[in-house]
Amino acid sequence: MNRKLVVLATLMFGTFSSFAQLLSTSTSRVTFFSSTPIEDIKAEANSGLMVVNTQTQAIAFSVNNESFSFPNKLMQEHFNEKYMESELYPKSTFTGKLAEPIDWKSDGEHTVNVVGKLKIHGVEQDRTIQGTIKIVGGVPQIESTFMVKNADHNIKILKSVIGKISDEIEVKIAATLAPKK
Repeated sequence: MNRKLVVLATLMFGTFSSFAQLLSTSTSRVTFFSSTPIEDIKAEANSGLMVVNTQTQAIAFSVNNESFSFPNKLMQEHFNEKYMESELYPKSTFTGKLAEPIDWKSDGEHTVNVVGKLKIHGVEQDRTIQGTIKIVGGVPQIESTFMVKNADHNIKILKSVIGKISDEIEVKIAATLAPKK
């Protein structure tokens, strides 16, 4: 695991008891999709950092905004320069806690709600985000699909492209976690 993941875990969770187990990944897949009658826009990043403390049920997630790849380089440039302002706001993050505790040692599928703070474009919003945790062979996989309103995070859409970018963006996250050693 890389150093950024250790720093993220330390910042998000502070000091842990010796019994806490950390699960993590630095390869979470994040996609977003905007659909309008005029144009569909999609992008993907495969470098999201996620850390879960199985004792406290806390979850932290971070993705570098410039890591999103678009099929069209001009879209990618506009995303980073005009909408996300990635130089000012380099990361999008979520920190929260599972509303329903789960047994991380038992195989099964769990529909969960995570209550926390979603920070995009420098604006933090209280959110409850639903997801699924599948544990197969002791390996946890987390998936979530949720909507993000541009206005909630002060993301301004240029008048010249209104109608091409949806007011709400569908975000999907998928991660396979492993014990942090």
